[in-house]
Amino acid sequence: MNSSNPNDRYLISYLTLRKTVGIMGMALPFVLMLGFFVIEGNCKFPPSISHFFYTKMGNVFVGVLCGVSLFLFSYNGYDNKDKWAAKLAGLFAAFVAMFPTDYNNFAPIDCSRMAKVENAFANAMHYGASVLLFLTFAYFCLFLFTKTSRHGDVKGNKLIRNRIYIACGIVILVSIAGIAVIGVIPSWYKALKHLKPIYALETVALLAFGYSWLIKGETFFKDETK
Repeated sequence: MNSSNPNDRYLISYLTLRKTVGIMGMALPFVLMLGFFVIEGNCKFPPSISHFFYTKMGNVFVGVLCGVSLFLFSYNGYDNKDKWAAKLAGLFAAFVAMFPTDYNNFAPIDCSRMAKVENAFANAMHYGASVLLFLTFAYFCLFLFTKTSRHGDVKGNKLIRNRIYIACGIVILVSIAGIAVIGVIPSWYKALKHLKPIYALETVALLAFGYSWLIKGETFFKDETK
């Protein structure tokens, strides 16, 4: 930042916040997967990202979500819609971290870092917050990131960015719908569970979310002139 205010060097720019949120979101599923294979040995791979809570990578899962939540709470954007959407997303991310999903017998107890847990309230809070979090990410992509202060037709890199934002938003929505369909049709999940479909769809959604925030942080396709 170029400013005469000496306190500006202590401020985190919006671009840095966007890039940080994007990187953390994209990295989460792969960090959990690599850490699991290194630390857990021959234990059964979790069926979803949320179930990593019960592995030795659980602290990483919670820590990254809390970090994303903190950055989102710190993000104010350009107007009140940006500000409050980020605050809501930060709240939802915190709820996902604080309220674990049910254990669901996904692995033997000796491969888990804690005993079997079944809590209907926590499970409902977790899945409700997860859906709302991804829906908020899609809202950012489809309605907030695509806005412009310029008059006339959108051209150049802004047009490219908008197309990417829309594609990312659609990918997030399709991924959520896929998870919902698999969740309500047990026969489909049983046929596909060896492919870890929920983990795969969550990973795709997080990649779309993270990439959109990297684009918004001007990592790629930035305007040549400001």
